[in-house]
Amino acid sequence: MSDNIFTGTIPALMTPCTPERTPDFDALVKKGRELVDLGMSAVVYCGSMGDWPLLTEAQRQEGVARLVAAGVPTIVGTGAVNSKEAVSHAAHAAKVGASGLMVIPRVLSRGASPAAQKAHFEAVLSAAPKLPSVIYNSPYYGFATRADLFFELRAKHANLIGFKEFGGAVDLRYAAEHITSQDENVTLMAGVDTQVFHGFVNCGATGAITGIGNALPREVLQLVALCRKAAEGDVTARRQARELESALAVLSSFDEGTDLVLFYKYLMVLNGDKEYTLHFNETDVLSDSQRRYAEIQYGLFRTWYAGWSKEVAA
Repeated sequence: MSDNIFTGTIPALMTPCTPERTPDFDALVKKGRELVDLGMSAVVYCGSMGDWPLLTEAQRQEGVARLVAAGVPTIVGTGAVNSKEAVSHAAHAAKVGASGLMVIPRVLSRGASPAAQKAHFEAVLSAAPKLPSVIYNSPYYGFATRADLFFELRAKHANLIGFKEFGGAVDLRYAAEHITSQDENVTLMAGVDTQVFHGFVNCGATGAITGIGNALPREVLQLVALCRKAAEGDVTARRQARELESALAVLSSFDEGTDLVLFYKYLMVLNGDKEYTLHFNETDVLSDSQRRYAEIQYGLFRTWYAGWSKEVAA
């Protein structure tokens, strides 16, 4: 089964909000189309960045259907509070022609049970057996998928072709050492913005799922391109990738915190994307100091990048 959908740079779309605090699907599709036209290989919807816990099953599936109908290659997040709903999202993704699945572990109920997680993963993978799928590994979901379970699942489900790691450097190293190095046909996705260089260069990642890439798509595409060259031994690309990742470090670190969606929507508003001003819960807002900090850091990066990109191009 082809794993082409899990290569390159893939933004995890956020869900824009109408004044009535309902999903703005027109704006969602517009942004997905814009990012793919800029060079993103696909989009993810609806993962944590898309606020999946705050949307209904019907809302999420409408967003998926609209993106696919617009010709946007779409990887569907299957997060849900029960396996039955996760299965519904997987089956719907297959029905409407989505490009892949990001299979999220079972949460809350028996989330720490390996047996329960195995049954959950199997149910989701079985619901869309022809869709290439990656398991989403994240400490925030309270369960770490290890090599034994991954390969037990892969032996029965040919559509399980990769691993998306949202943990830090140690977790990426584990995935590379014990999962992707065990089977060259398994792909690794760097799933946290602070670990793109480490993921590509040290861990053999083939793609990156990004949050900051929603606000800085060209810059993140450039970072991934440099990291891919660095992974091939290009000395200049290695230095430049390190410089760019370092300059992005504070903005990328928002991806590691609980307010990641609030921060990245705000950066998009600073870009002029006013559709991202609101959140589904009225109380989900950055403080005045958080907004000011984001503005300062965003301005600092943009000033640096303007000079650095000229040097690189010279």
